[in-house]
Amino acid sequence: MAKIKQLSPLVADLIAAGEVVERPASVVKELIENSIDAGSTQITVEIRNGGMSYIRVTDNGCGMSEEDAKTSFLRHATSKLSTARDLEAIGTLGFRGEALAAISAVSNVELITKEPGTPSGTRVIAGGGTVLSSEPFGCPDGSTFIVRDLFFNTPARLKFIKNDRAEGSAVSAAVIRCALSHPEVSVKYVREGKEECHTPGDGRIDSCIYSVFGRDFAAGLLKASGGDEKIKVEGYVSSPSAVRGNRTRQYFFCNGRFIRSKTLQAAVERAYSNSLFTGRFPSCILYITISCGSVDVNVHPTKTEVKFSDESAVFSAVYNAALSALNAENRTASTAEVKLSPSTKKAVSDFIFKPGKAGSPDGRQGPSFSKPPVPGPASPRRPQKSFGSSVSFDAFADRSREPQVSDYLKGVSYQTSFKLPAPSPAGEREKPLPEKPDAGFEIVGECLNTYIIVQQGEDMILIDKHAAHERAIFDRLLASHTEDMSQFVLEPVVCDMSPEDIALLSDNEETLAQLGFEIDQFSDRAVAVRRLPADIDTGEVKSMLEEICDRLSAGDPGSVASRREEILRSVACKAAIKAGKRSQPGELFGLVSDVMSGKIKYCPHGRPVSVTFTKRDLDRQFRRI
Repeated sequence: MAKIKQLSPLVADLIAAGEVVERPASVVKELIENSIDAGSTQITVEIRNGGMSYIRVTDNGCGMSEEDAKTSFLRHATSKLSTARDLEAIGTLGFRGEALAAISAVSNVELITKEPGTPSGTRVIAGGGTVLSSEPFGCPDGSTFIVRDLFFNTPARLKFIKNDRAEGSAVSAAVIRCALSHPEVSVKYVREGKEECHTPGDGRIDSCIYSVFGRDFAAGLLKASGGDEKIKVEGYVSSPSAVRGNRTRQYFFCNGRFIRSKTLQAAVERAYSNSLFTGRFPSCILYITISCGSVDVNVHPTKTEVKFSDESAVFSAVYNAALSALNAENRTASTAEVKLSPSTKKAVSDFIFKPGKAGSPDGRQGPSFSKPPVPGPASPRRPQKSFGSSVSFDAFADRSREPQVSDYLKGVSYQTSFKLPAPSPAGEREKPLPEKPDAGFEIVGECLNTYIIVQQGEDMILIDKHAAHERAIFDRLLASHTEDMSQFVLEPVVCDMSPEDIALLSDNEETLAQLGFEIDQFSDRAVAVRRLPADIDTGEVKSMLEEICDRLSAGDPGSVASRREEILRSVACKAAIKAGKRSQPGELFGLVSDVMSGKIKYCPHGRPVSVTFTKRDLDRQFRRI
């Protein structure tokens, strides 16, 4: 065994730097947090080449003297702590005194800073963990940090850095988190010479959210507030109609610090337990204010994980705040009056009143609410369409186009003049689903438009058609080539995505291309899909991409095969027959054959696709034995 010896300061600094600086986004986060702690009200972030070659962070904070500027690059040098007791109630974002030392250990750093009221500022050059020079410098109040050539002296770290687009998206995500954490600070973000984000800094959460995520996302939010004198919760949660396919838009802040917490995540999702479909997740931007002594932020070098002294109290406060927001929306929806614009009223009137009848304006006959129409010969009109659960009418009768009706008529049950087919003669059975004579089983029918009922000998088998079809598609895609499974779309499908999701898609660009996808970054908040697997409907693209990103973030990032399978699971799920949708008899036979032959036993997620009940099982349920 080799002898134990103390590491050199350079190696020790590089190891410490690796704990704090993982990628350009880490540098940006640390510098913005220092600017906020310095009392800044305006911060500008600029990056080039994903932040690898150039990062510039400028603020209008308190600045530093020449002596403090040079000392700030030493390890464990900080103005935010002085005694051990201060660790019991940390109220600042930074406190370890490691950020600048770690950054300068793996890059070349230029600091330009000036305190208010002083005649001139200071310019400090540092690199490789050492302060190289210091001189007086003319500059405005505040501080500017310029970081160049990140990881120039640590080639091993460069192997784990992704392409510029992915690293730039990670920086965007870090800037967004910092901007949301302090709405009172105006944050401007410039990426590759283009401004991507600029928050107003007016202290309003809603205007900050609007400037970061845009109008559509902000419009789907509900105001949430709750807590007591010890724990205060405020912010916004998404309406159940505006949920997403993953959790990338869930933001939690504790005392102005962005945190990741499964406790808070579970609290929000518990509030939505009766409002969401499986695989859909609420968005939220929630701010928890709690005494500094009740939360420990010193449990992880990146300070994104915290520990609460009373986890259950924080859980309850967040849960009740989210639930009260949902209940308030339900009360508003139940008492709201439907208001129609003049153009919409005319469109509804045109639908309800059929031309050529007496008793209404222009000789139109109004609807009858007392008696349904008498069954008669089938009408030559097109099939009936239903808009909402309370109103149903022939949307295409005698029309060359379908008007856009965005509101529902409340409390009205309307029967149109569309004629129902005559009932089948008494005693006539519906024809059974076709099967081959030698199949060895009989498809009896469907139950709840979800389960296929099959009889084989004296056994009854229930097959989950979505799960079985999903597995069939997954197996086919797994063995397919790109040319067999892709389709070009006539118009690119533009999908709003978070920076984290865009980074994930960029990281897996090659794998996605092999599976039939062509995805371009449309903006800092959206991607454009130009090619996708042939089984996918364009209406499913956005939710599929969100699900893919969710699977990729939770899967094995180092395995190409694993990433490919995760993507294919999402594609298969979206392409499979949906539960609740009636299927044609011809669709079912091949699927049932694969299940009955044992070719398909489990869905791609591991759930069984069929359940067998013997005649004895059924007889026992009916107490026949």
